[in-house]
Amino acid sequence: MTQQRRQDLIVEKVKQSGFVTIDELVEEFQVTPQTIRRDLNQLAEEKKIRRHHGGAGIDSSTVNTEYNDRKIMNLTEKERIARELVKMIPDGSSLFINIGTTTETVARALLDHHNLRIVTNNIHVASILSAKEDFSVIIAGGEVRARDGGIVGEATRDFIDQFQMDFGIIGISGIHTDGSLLDFDYREVRVAQTIITNSNHVLLAADHSKFGRKAMVRLGNISQADHFFTDQTPPPEINDILIDNRVSLHIV
Repeated sequence: MTQQRRQDLIVEKVKQSGFVTIDELVEEFQVTPQTIRRDLNQLAEEKKIRRHHGGAGIDSSTVNTEYNDRKIMNLTEKERIARELVKMIPDGSSLFINIGTTTETVARALLDHHNLRIVTNNIHVASILSAKEDFSVIIAGGEVRARDGGIVGEATRDFIDQFQMDFGIIGISGIHTDGSLLDFDYREVRVAQTIITNSNHVLLAADHSKFGRKAMVRLGNISQADHFFTDQTPPPEINDILIDNRVSLHIV
C-alpha cells in the first residue's frame, strides 16, 4: 500500500470514528508506530486531521469528541497544567469548577489541599472531591447530560448565581485566534459565563490542542481570564491579547 493511500484511509477512518489511537492504526495497517506518527504529523500539517497525544481526531464545530476519548487526549499535558494551577489555590479557598476533562484533572490535583469550598456543575468533579472529609462540595441543580456528567440549564445558572467565590476554574473546548472562548452547548456556556462573573479570580486551563479548535458557541474572550495555564506558547495573535489585557500566562 502506498503512503498516499494509507493516509487517505487514515483520514476516512478518523472521520468515521471521530478519534483513533496510534495503536489502532498500527494494527489496521500493519506498520510501525513511527510510520503512523509520521503520517499523522503530515496530515495534521495539511489540516486534514487534528493531532492528539496517542492518536488523532477530526474537528467539528457542532459536536464535541466523545467523553471517553477526551479523557485520554493530552492527559500528560493536562496533568502538568493541573499541578501548576492548583499552586495558586490557598487552603481554605472557595472555588467554582466547570465542566470538562481538564477541570476533572484539576480536581484530582486539589486532593492534597485542605478546607476547600467547591461549587461545581460537573458530577465527576463532585465525585472526585467528595473523597476529602474537610472539603465542602456543593453540586448545582439542573439537567444532567448523560454523555459527560455535566449539569446544565437555566436552573443551574440561577443556582451558580447565588455564590461569589474566590476562584473560578474554567475549561474550554476551543480558543479562536481572536481570543474567543468556544464551546458546543449554549446551556453550558451560559453557566460558565455566570461562573466568570461571580469569581474574584478566573483561572483558565487549556492544553495546546484547543488553540484554533472550532466550536459553534462563543463563551467569552480569553481577556476575561486573570490567569491562563497551558502547555505550549499560544499563537502570536492570542499571545498579544494576553499581553494587552494583562492576563498572566503560565506555560508548564
